[in-house]
Amino acid sequence: MQILGVSFDTVVDNAAFANKFRFPYPLLCDTSRQMGMTYGACESPDAEYAKRITYVIDPQGNIDQVYGKVNPAKHPEELLHTL
Repeated sequence: MQILGVSFDTVVDNAAFANKFRFPYPLLCDTSRQMGMTYGACESPDAEYAKRITYVIDPQGNIDQVYGKVNPAKHPEELLHTL
């Protein structure tokens, strides 16, 4: 199993954020918003912030589940039950 985060921030900003909050997984940079638009996290390349969405992708690369509205305080526990 692999957990990835995606942010609109730069590599430097993501690294600082990950270090500050001790993220145990990689944060990918989507500064062009291309991935965000593809996965419905934003409407345009001008979007300032991404919606908090979780996609669970199965071993074959198919989307297994989508969590369209994520509460960051409760979501990790919710995912533990799913995974």
